Amino acid sequence: MLSPQGRVIMISGANRGIGLGLARCLHTKGYTLSLGARSLAALDTAVTTLAGERVLTHALDVADKASAAAWVAATAKRFGHIDGLINNAGISRQTKIMDDDEAELDEMWLVNVKGPLRLTRFAMPHLKASGSGRIVNIASMSGKRVKNDHVGYSISKFAVVALTHATRRLGWEDGVRATVVCPSFVATDMTVYATDRVAAHNMTQPGDLAELVAAVIALPNNAAVAELLVNCRLEDML
Repeated sequence: MLSPQGRVIMISGANRGIGLGLARCLHTKGYTLSLGARSLAALDTAVTTLAGERVLTHALDVADKASAAAWVAATAKRFGHIDGLINNAGISRQTKIMDDDEAELDEMWLVNVKGPLRLTRFAMPHLKASGSGRIVNIASMSGKRVKNDHVGYSISKFAVVALTHATRRLGWEDGVRATVVCPSFVATDMTVYATDRVAAHNMTQPGDLAELVAAVIALPNNAAVAELLVNCRLEDML
């Protein structure tokens, strides 16, 4: 297992939900963190208890290419190296096949797909230099199967799965390992709409998902996990 001491991990969307759970978990384990979120004020408030030399907070709009580049550059300048990137920031919109207005579909594609693609591109040279760089993309079970009419969200998450496998190929010879994590319902504000079907306490909890991610990024180069599927209820898996 890789020691967390001195390893710098970047987490997007770290001000709430899964991202905040990841930040708390990895900080407790001893990682150095660069945390990005659209509202720097909200991020600083959320991670007040994590403040210190091992934490950098930075404004990040994953829909903006320059903002993504600035976050990576600031992280490398502050800590001198980057060992991991967790692409967690994402949005959900209820876009259906027959919806003629494609604005929400375009928004999801920009945030959910181009956001992690750009961050991967900017961080990759640093991750290759690490020799044991790690990329974790937080997707969804909606990126593995389709169970409702919200096809736009599924399209974006299927794309994240594809991005992860392409990233594994790109970075493998330089020690970069990429994993896509596909949870079903996680108890965050994004899944409040579903509590009539699955009670929040029966959903996967952010802290438990964070422990799984922590295990993945600590594995050595010869024990890489390509996909991690996380269920909170029984369903057929192909």
